[in-house]
Amino acid sequence: MTPNREYDLLRTRRQFFGRSALGVGTAALANLLGPRLLADGARLAEGGLHHTPRAKRVIYLFMSGGPSHHDLWDYKPKMREMFGKDLPAEVRDGQRITGMTSGQKTLPVCPSRYEFTRMANNDRGVWVSELLPHTATVAGELCVIHSTFTEAINHDPAITYIQTGSQVPGRPSLGAWLSYGLGRLNENLPGYVVMHARTSHAEQSLYNRLWGSGFMPSDHQGVLLRSQGDPVLYLSNPHGVSRANRRAQLDALAAINQAQYEQFADPEVLSRIRQHEMAYRMQMSVPELMDLSGESESTMSLYGEDARTPGTFAACCLNARRLAERGVRNIQIFHRGWDAHGGLPREHGNQCRDIDQGCAALIKDLKQRGMLDETLVVWGGEFGRTAYCQGKLTRENYGRDHHPRCFTTWMAGGGVKPGITYGQTDDYGYNIVDADGNRMRPDKESWTPGTMHIHDLNATILHLLGIDHRRLTYRYQGRDFRLTDIHGHVVKDILV
Repeated sequence: MTPNREYDLLRTRRQFFGRSALGVGTAALANLLGPRLLADGARLAEGGLHHTPRAKRVIYLFMSGGPSHHDLWDYKPKMREMFGKDLPAEVRDGQRITGMTSGQKTLPVCPSRYEFTRMANNDRGVWVSELLPHTATVAGELCVIHSTFTEAINHDPAITYIQTGSQVPGRPSLGAWLSYGLGRLNENLPGYVVMHARTSHAEQSLYNRLWGSGFMPSDHQGVLLRSQGDPVLYLSNPHGVSRANRRAQLDALAAINQAQYEQFADPEVLSRIRQHEMAYRMQMSVPELMDLSGESESTMSLYGEDARTPGTFAACCLNARRLAERGVRNIQIFHRGWDAHGGLPREHGNQCRDIDQGCAALIKDLKQRGMLDETLVVWGGEFGRTAYCQGKLTRENYGRDHHPRCFTTWMAGGGVKPGITYGQTDDYGYNIVDADGNRMRPDKESWTPGTMHIHDLNATILHLLGIDHRRLTYRYQGRDFRLTDIHGHVVKDILV
C-alpha cells in the first residue's frame, strides 16, 4: 500500500466527526448536530447500519471462571444413578482434559446436589436450579442456550477468545468492535463502559485487554467505572486546578496534537484528542450517573439491599440500567470467582447469592420501563464445568474441572425468543447431542443446527444490533480483521 493511499484511508468520516467536537466554535457545531448525527457519523457502514437492528444496546453479564451448567441450568437427573462411578469411556471418547485431572485414576460422575424446577409447561421450558430463585422468576424472558462451546480449555485463552475472537492477546474486544461500528449516542459518556463487581472469590485476574481496543484507536476501549474513590481514575481535577484552567489546558493541548496529526496523519493522535474531550465532559456526567439518591425505594427494593453498597453486583446492575437510559450502547459487568475446582457448593452458593437478585432485577426493571425489547442482555462465562469430580467426591461437597465442549449461556430481550431453551447435551452434560440424542461433533468451521460456537454467539449479538459480522472489518497491517475471524454464523433459530 502506498503512503498516499494509507493517508487517505486514515482520514475517515469518523475522524472528521471526532475533530468536530474540538474548540469553542466547533463545540457549538457539535451541539447543533446533536448526538444522533454524531453517532451516525461514527458508523462503519457508509449507509448506516447493515440492517434494521432489534436492539439498541447490549448489557453483558460475564461470569469469569466458568460457572457450572450442571448446578445452575442443565438438569441431568440420570447422573444421580451414576454417582461415583467412572465416566463411561465412550462419553469422554478420548477428548482432551486439563492437567489438573489427567492424573486421577478415575473420573467419578458427580451429579448436582441441587433441585431444579422447570419454569414452563412445554418441552422447551427453562430448567432453573434452586441456587437461582430470583432469576427463576424471570425465566419466561430468557433464551437459555445449552450448546455453547469453545476450543479453549484454560482460563486466560478462553476469556480472551470469547471477548476478542482470538485466543492470542492483541485483538479488539467485542465492546471495541461495537464502539467502532455503532458510535456513541451520548457525547458526555463513553460508548463502552465496564464494571467489576465485588465477589467473595476474587482470586482470578482480569486484564484490561479484555475490554481493550487492540489495534483500533484507543478511544474504542472500555472505560472502567470504579466503586471506590473517583469512579474513573483521575476524574477530579488536582487541588488548585479549576474547570476553566482545565479547559484552557485542553485547548492548548488539542492545538498541539492537531498540528502533529496534520504532519503525520496518525489516527491515534485524534483518538487522544477525543479522549481528552470525553474526560472533560465526564467530569460532569459521571458523578451524576453514580449518584443513586434519586432512585425510588421500590427500585432499590427490587435490586435488594446489596444495591445500596457501591461495587456489588446488584449496584452494578442498577448502574447498567442507568447507563442504558443515558444512551450508552455497550455495558459489561465482570463477576469473578466461578472457578470451583473444589468446594463448589460453598463457592457457587456465595456467587449465586451475589448475582441472583441483580440479574432478575435488571430484567424486570428494563421491562417495566419499556426498555427490554431494545436491550440485549447476555449472561455466561468462558466455559462450563465437568460432569466428573475433581478430587474427593461426596454427595455434599465436590469440585469440577474446566469443560469447554458444552456450557450454558442465556440471552434476554433485544430480539431473542423468550422462555425457551436452545440446544441440548447428553445425559452427562458432557457432549452436545441432536434431538434424537445422537452425539454431535460441531466445530467452528461450519455451523451445525442446535449448536452455538462462541463465534456464533458474537455473530448473533452483532446481528441483533444491526451489524453483519462479515462486513464489520478493520484494516491492520494490510489485512481486514473482524471479530469472528473467518468464522461465525447468526443463529436465527433463537431470534423472534
